[in-house]
Amino acid sequence: MPAVSRTPVLSVRNVGVEFPTRHGLLTATEGVSFDIAPGEILGMVGESGAGKSLTGMSVIGLLEPPGRLSAGEIWLESERIDTLSLRERQRVRGRKIGAIFQDPLTSLHPLFTVGKQLCETIRYHLGLDKKAARARALELLNQVGIPGAEQRIDHYPHQFSGGMRQRVVIALALAAGPSLIIADEPTTALDVSVQAQITALLKQLCRENGTAILLVTHDMGVIAETADRVAVMYAGRVVEIGPALDVIQRPRHPYTQGLMNSIPSLKIRAEALNQIDGSMPRLDSMPQGCAFHPRCSFAGPRCAKQRPPLAAVGENMSAACWLHQGGVNGDA
Repeated sequence: MPAVSRTPVLSVRNVGVEFPTRHGLLTATEGVSFDIAPGEILGMVGESGAGKSLTGMSVIGLLEPPGRLSAGEIWLESERIDTLSLRERQRVRGRKIGAIFQDPLTSLHPLFTVGKQLCETIRYHLGLDKKAARARALELLNQVGIPGAEQRIDHYPHQFSGGMRQRVVIALALAAGPSLIIADEPTTALDVSVQAQITALLKQLCRENGTAILLVTHDMGVIAETADRVAVMYAGRVVEIGPALDVIQRPRHPYTQGLMNSIPSLKIRAEALNQIDGSMPRLDSMPQGCAFHPRCSFAGPRCAKQRPPLAAVGENMSAACWLHQGGVNGDA
């Protein structure tokens, strides 16, 4: 893992998530490790089912039962939070960790004004009186770019457009001044122009407040525009991590290369889009060795028998691939 120059806000160490079933345990994620520094945006990308959202939910403590942490440690500002009680985790959520989800309507109560929802969150976490809480709510709505905040604070969620609702959700996430925000597909339900506004807003708030952000998305365009570093996930594991520009322009793992090659070029005319053959393995039929080897054009005998660890490739990059660790035909 490349070192982070500043003391990280979030440290995830070898975290795994499992689901007990009547046929046994299913391992959804395994050995996931990364750091996020103050003011840094870490993008997490991969296909649907790669484990991106599960990783984010693990950090927040919102895994859907029967899902549970099976291994590892999660540290927030030098405090281990995965071992906290349910009540203690509830205090951490909102106060130290904010969340932005894909559909803002799932985060906003339709029967209460946005001002009431903001004020309740602020009063719960910061202990302010009604007047101070409303002033803080107005400050937040102005900060996230809600025009006419003095009037709109008393409007209901259905009176806002999708982009404006997402801005309200961002204000809720920032309400208590958290040091970390988990943003899970925050722009997917929005049109392209609004996506650009929301990503620009996240970057601005990150820089101004020094907030660390874990940005979960499948959109490499959002990653290229927003993230400082990128972690690429495949079949529940991080297979590559490094600075965003390096991962996008010089990917080291064959899976990341496939993701980048599947993005159409504006400069080269092509008859068909490039794609990665095959599909991600099911949790109950995970192949031995490297999980990507059945789809990989570089795979060798070693790939089918041994799982490569995530190891340094150059100064700032890490990749889990035998191509960079002794070769695909090495001792098996």
